[in-house]
Amino acid sequence: MNRPDPRSTPKGRGADYRRLQLDRVSDVPLYQQLAEHIRQAIHRGALAQGSRLGNELDLAERFGVSRPTTRRAIQELVAQGLLVRKRGVGTQVIHDHISRPLQLTSLFEDLAQDDKRPETVVLVNQLSSPSLEVAQKLLVGPNEPVLRLRRLRLAGGEPLAILENFLPAQLSDIGGTDLTSCGLYEAIRAAGVRMRVANQLIGAREGTDEECLLLNEPPLSPMVTMERLTLADSGRPVEWGRHVYRASRYEFTMTLVGK
Repeated sequence: MNRPDPRSTPKGRGADYRRLQLDRVSDVPLYQQLAEHIRQAIHRGALAQGSRLGNELDLAERFGVSRPTTRRAIQELVAQGLLVRKRGVGTQVIHDHISRPLQLTSLFEDLAQDDKRPETVVLVNQLSSPSLEVAQKLLVGPNEPVLRLRRLRLAGGEPLAILENFLPAQLSDIGGTDLTSCGLYEAIRAAGVRMRVANQLIGAREGTDEECLLLNEPPLSPMVTMERLTLADSGRPVEWGRHVYRASRYEFTMTLVGK
């Protein structure tokens, strides 16, 4: 078997990626075992963005499988948005998948904790009259202004989510915070508000033309959606948000405990 090209993966963390024990008597097809092995290497950082995997023949020799098996594994990862084929370059890692636990934290904080280099582009930051839905969520009158924030969140230089949040007038000063360098929840806590609990709804739908354009996805791409109403110690609403995430890059994780 040919020795792998050391330039194809980052030093150190990528070394284990090249070793794979295939279970040839398993009910799981070999192409799925290979695809899962590469997927996990991407998720844990053994294969960083921009890493090259080589061509199908190289990979088949490296892992001791047939070329059709390698081709099918690569096709599966390309379809999931983890790999891309480039003429003259070969197969290359596009990005890793963002997996976020369900807890009362901001996306900015979660990305920063995982060293995903969060960035923010503020699209809207203004006081406006609430819609009926926003007024009902925040328990404000129809003529009481609310702060509307709409931001594009990036991770590792790649667009990840569009975040729209509404805050009651008493928190309107947060609009003067530099929201490009901190998360919304950090700004809310800095204002002296203690967030106690949140109700969250997760769903999915096709992205609008604008959303797909902002998130660098093809038209009508699937999106993960999330609505969250956050309450303070007093029981009063602190913020209501509706967010859209790239389904190709984002997932929620949760822990279930038996009774």
